[in-house]
Amino acid sequence: MRLSDREKAMLDGAEGPARQRAMDLLVRYGRALGAERLIPVTNVAGVWSSTTPWVQADLDKPDDFDTIYSRFNLDADDVVETPQAAVSTCQLIHGIDTRNYRLQGFSDEQAALQRKSEKYFGQRGVQWCSTCTPYQVGNVPVKGEHLAWMESSAVVYANAVLGARTNVEGRESAGAASITGLIPEFGLHIDANRYATHRVRVEAVPESMMDWGLMGYSVGAMVMENIPVLSGALPQPRPMHLKHFGAAAASSGGVEMYHIPGQTAEADSEDEALGGRVPVEEHVYDAAARRAAFERLNANANNPDVDFVMLGCPHNSIEQMWEIARLLDGKRISPNVELWVHTPRQIRALCDESGFTEMIERSGAHVMSDSCPAINRATPDGTEVIVTDSCKQSHYLPAILGKQTWFGSLEHCIEAALTGRFKGSL
Repeated sequence: MRLSDREKAMLDGAEGPARQRAMDLLVRYGRALGAERLIPVTNVAGVWSSTTPWVQADLDKPDDFDTIYSRFNLDADDVVETPQAAVSTCQLIHGIDTRNYRLQGFSDEQAALQRKSEKYFGQRGVQWCSTCTPYQVGNVPVKGEHLAWMESSAVVYANAVLGARTNVEGRESAGAASITGLIPEFGLHIDANRYATHRVRVEAVPESMMDWGLMGYSVGAMVMENIPVLSGALPQPRPMHLKHFGAAAASSGGVEMYHIPGQTAEADSEDEALGGRVPVEEHVYDAAARRAAFERLNANANNPDVDFVMLGCPHNSIEQMWEIARLLDGKRISPNVELWVHTPRQIRALCDESGFTEMIERSGAHVMSDSCPAINRATPDGTEVIVTDSCKQSHYLPAILGKQTWFGSLEHCIEAALTGRFKGSL
């Protein structure tokens, strides 16, 4: 790799041991990828601390945050002091909601440790967004900006919707990028790698959020890790539609970039999305593909008696929180069901002030933040059957938790929470 004089100096330790180890990690990473150089990044989203037991179980002191940072963010055997972030840096979703931690099965000590870690890393420049959707709480990069982001659903949104540039990074590379402002130049940082390779003709036109999720889940399975361009007369999507489309496509196929001509950031036409090239493959998303996606998402469930309803993956926007509040207002959920509604802590504060939280929690539901069952593996005691409006959760929870998981629309989920039975269908 070609390194600048400053990069060589950092690698030699001129800016301290932490940045030296970060540079060593980035150089090894870049060489493995075949990158020729490092490029500047201005925005990092990653993970700096977790109070979950499997991360800190072997530490003599669970609040030894420098050891956590050294091991898990720099892949270093020795311990270095955590330095200040060099570029704008935010914490993504993590393991514990410090307001509702008891519901998740965490102790007072673990919640206190989480708050302590937030202050420790926060004073070193980490903005504690605590969400898989940092773009919903103020971290909105601009078109062409180079990032180092973790979290597949955030990455595909940043690339496709915003036109920023990032690959799906890991905790180590994001941790190194935050204190150096550098990342290897490969993948979606390069112009030529951002063109569509596959075309999907949309015949089953999406209308609802569920439709956009099903289309994303189907398209992801069609193209896998490639880049699709959608053709056809698609309606103007809302941000929540694109959020769910991208999260579903990233779950079923590993999609990190897509194009909807005239609606996403980088193409006004199919030809522009394809870069003037012929697509490698052509696919059709029709009524049969829509039904197949719905059936695949519900293939592991057979018991309609519901224990747990989970809403908010990716985390709900304020618009979605109002819709949930409206649907629950004046109603009471079944005594046999727990309903958890997940949103970023910043949006929860807005819901608190706007009265949405009260409307939701009067029904017996709980407004949760900072985490989700796929991250912390926490569900109410006795949970065997789950209902969710998230393709991503429905895709992952059966394997992560070994529980039956139904997928349906928001309305299906609310009905299941109120009645204790899932009746969702197309």
